[in-house]
Order: sequence, then C-alpha cells, then structure tokens
Amino acid sequence: MTQKILHIDASARLNGSVSRQLSAEVVDRLGGDVTHRDLAEGIPQITEAWVSATFTPADQRTDDQRNALSFSDELVGEIMEADVLVIGTPVYNFAPPAALKAWIDQIARAGVTFRYTENGPVGLLEGKRAVIVLATGGTAIGSEIDFASGYLRHMMGFIGIHDVEIIAADRLMADADTALSSAKKQIRDLAA
Repeated sequence: MTQKILHIDASARLNGSVSRQLSAEVVDRLGGDVTHRDLAEGIPQITEAWVSATFTPADQRTDDQRNALSFSDELVGEIMEADVLVIGTPVYNFAPPAALKAWIDQIARAGVTFRYTENGPVGLLEGKRAVIVLATGGTAIGSEIDFASGYLRHMMGFIGIHDVEIIAADRLMADADTALSSAKKQIRDLAA
C-alpha cells in the first residue's frame, strides 16, 4: 500500500530555500502519494468568528460559522488523509515562521485533532509520522535559543503524532557545507 505524504513548506523564500530543498529530498526518499501545501501562499489567522465556530457544536453551526471553518476543515482533512507529514521550515528569529504558526492554529482543533480529558488533552491523530526539516542561519537546533524544534515536536504530540524525526541544517551562516552534509546524511538514513 502506498503511503500518503502531506508536504508542508513554510519558507517565505520560493527560490534558494534550504528547507524547501531538503524537505523535497525527504519526500523523494520516503516515496508515496504527495499532497503539497505551500504556506508562502498565505494562511489566514484565526479570528473571533473562527473561535466562536469551533466552540459551537457542528450540528448547530450557522452557514457563516461553517464558512469560517471551511479552510481549517480543508487543512485538517489533508492531515487526516496523510500517513506522514513532512514539514520543511526555516527558523526565523529563533522560532517557526508566522505562517507555520497560523497553520498550526488552523489545525489544532478541540474535538477534531485533540480532545480534553480529565487527565489533560489527548491527540486524536495517532499512528502518523512526522519528519520536520529545520534550516537556520545561526541558531543551533536543540540549544537554549531554539524555540522552533521543541515547539513543533510538542505540537505534533499534542495532536497525537508522537513519531517525530527532526532533520537539522542548522547554523548555515557559520558552516553551510557541514550543516548541509549532516542534513543530507540524516535524510539518507531515514527509514522509508
């Protein structure tokens, strides 16, 4: 059975983006049916109407509320269909780009991708895998100033995706050759 891959690109750079290049290599390495979502095309921020709609039971939503959630429903549907998420992202100012945060806000929905229990939230997207490719100019992934990798790993777990692999091409401005060589080795070592 062919696996389904949801490939997310978060870099604002359409040309010359290391995260785009490396995440495409991950997708090639894994193989499968690919749905590509390019966040540089724009992801709307959540609004009061969106929040109100998410807290209204689905069978009681107005047409306006269904409309407010229609794009979010599309994004959630892409994740639900996928076996593997491949997220390629730069680290801007020590954190994920705003477009990736907006995408996460759109897909992290109570009762849809996670639910609340007496023991806290539980993710509903069990059995999926995520490969996150991070490219940084100067931030060392895993360092105290890296607010991207931990956040992204946490959010994947929050929605139920616990099989998360991080591929880092970090500190590119300090030593691009070593960073790229290390990332490409990590990609080659990925289990398909």
